[in-house]
Amino acid sequence: MVEPGWDQVSSPFHTGELAIQERLGVRQRVDRQGRRVIRPVLTDQHRTFFSHLSYVLVGFVDAAGAPWASIVVGDPGFISSPHPRTLRVASQAVPEDPLASNLHEGGPVGLLGIELSTRRRNRVNGVLDAVGPDGFTVQVEQSFGNCPQYIQVRQATPKPLGTPEPGPVDTVHRFGPAEAALIEAADTVFIATAFMGGAGDAPEVGGVDVSHRGGRPGFVQLDDNRTLTIPDYAGNNHFNTFGNLEMNARAGLLFLDFQSGDLLTLTGTAEVIWEGEEIARFAQAERLLRFQLESGHRIRSGLPLSWSEPEFSPFLYHRPSITPPLSNDYHATAHRFQPEGGGLHH
Repeated sequence: MVEPGWDQVSSPFHTGELAIQERLGVRQRVDRQGRRVIRPVLTDQHRTFFSHLSYVLVGFVDAAGAPWASIVVGDPGFISSPHPRTLRVASQAVPEDPLASNLHEGGPVGLLGIELSTRRRNRVNGVLDAVGPDGFTVQVEQSFGNCPQYIQVRQATPKPLGTPEPGPVDTVHRFGPAEAALIEAADTVFIATAFMGGAGDAPEVGGVDVSHRGGRPGFVQLDDNRTLTIPDYAGNNHFNTFGNLEMNARAGLLFLDFQSGDLLTLTGTAEVIWEGEEIARFAQAERLLRFQLESGHRIRSGLPLSWSEPEFSPFLYHRPSITPPLSNDYHATAHRFQPEGGGLHH
């Protein structure tokens, strides 16, 4: 049985997404596509998919409205769907992660179920229905699949018994040598954004989204010790992330160190660079996302999984590396990054 798509008169996309789709001349085509693939429920296929996962990405906002991206890990079956409109996550992030203290009933949340070993991924956006020490439940508002582009294949296995517990945690206000090394080696990053709803002088967070970005190691460029740039390649033209940024310039990033298990979770502001010579420095990029760090945490050994070496996406085989920066005033290499006074706290 094929479940019907979007069955509402209103668009499955919000004002910010529609504005960007209109700007780039794809609104009508993407609206037709969105009504086919975006659903207000989980399909049976997606319910089964989530139940097989051993990790899930979670996007949320803290009490100050800052978006964060986190990862929650558990044995296969820790995610279940007792009803097509409900997703239950029977696990929590490590206590040092901001997720542990910022989930509350009625709050918006975005989930990304991604299986790196098969390059499958599905998105869920919704509202927290219940939060407790053993996990949380999401009432589904939107669910849809994503294409496998730019996902690197990795096999995940639980870390052996006796693996050190998470910690210590470094509070990050500037990128020091450890953060620079992790970012520069990354071939995968996750980004959380939130759009604003309501009206008047105090708009509320209307929804949260978390999405995947991938490329060759080094595709994320460090511009200085608080700024980084991520190229944006051709995708599905939904513009979920950029549509959120159109309405709310705050964003959260999550980098995973697949070798050490370290987590680097960041929050700050982001802007989209739509045109200009700078884009040409990133091969085949259509636009850029520039992120300005406000704060973050590096959680050592925060990921209780071991990973195989990556098999890079075939979409990256013919993608050359980025060309050198226009300015050499700042070298984004780990051995040249030195923490400034007050920049890195233990």
